[in-house]
Amino acid sequence: MKQREGVSVGAILLAAGQAKRMGKNGRHKLLAEFDGVPLVRRAAIVLLASNATPIVAVTGYRQEEIEEAMTGLDIITLYNPSYLTGMASSVACGVSHPQIADCDGVLVMLADMPGIATKHIDSVVKAFQNSGGEAIVRASFDGKPGHPVLFPGMLYDRLIGLSGDVGARELIADSKLPVIMIDIGPAALLDVDTPAAIIENGGVLRG
Repeated sequence: MKQREGVSVGAILLAAGQAKRMGKNGRHKLLAEFDGVPLVRRAAIVLLASNATPIVAVTGYRQEEIEEAMTGLDIITLYNPSYLTGMASSVACGVSHPQIADCDGVLVMLADMPGIATKHIDSVVKAFQNSGGEAIVRASFDGKPGHPVLFPGMLYDRLIGLSGDVGARELIADSKLPVIMIDIGPAALLDVDTPAAIIENGGVLRG
């Protein structure tokens, strides 16, 4: 049973993108298997085992297959009809969910990062809770900012107002809030956007 701390943290799993860099064969990076588990399901399991709750997975491209890959998990799935406009719309979609809106902070996680483990999530959540919920916390490696990123509730309106595919880089820079970097190792910078990256990191191409 998860212990709810005084500072509550929900999580958004971004799983709506078109996987454009996978080429023309139609394979989806989030359906690639790592240790026999589709990447998107693996990411959801990692979050479910963490101290973040609830977990909202935002889907878009190939919605049915992505949601099927997460069948049976205790997560909320949310379809983003505007996914073609870029990542920002998926962040806005997730932050707008009532159960996320009630949390003191929201952790935003990309679904294509096979190195992220529950201990990494929990270290980011702990740092946020230790800040009293008043800082941006992001995973990093060797001084380089990476993912996931945890935002305090005071930034929700600005997250919902983001547009395009720029993520939240400018918002972080302009927020004037403390930014706490938590070094979790190479996993913070490892995403798999191409067939070669998937294979090099131990994945098996599927669907």
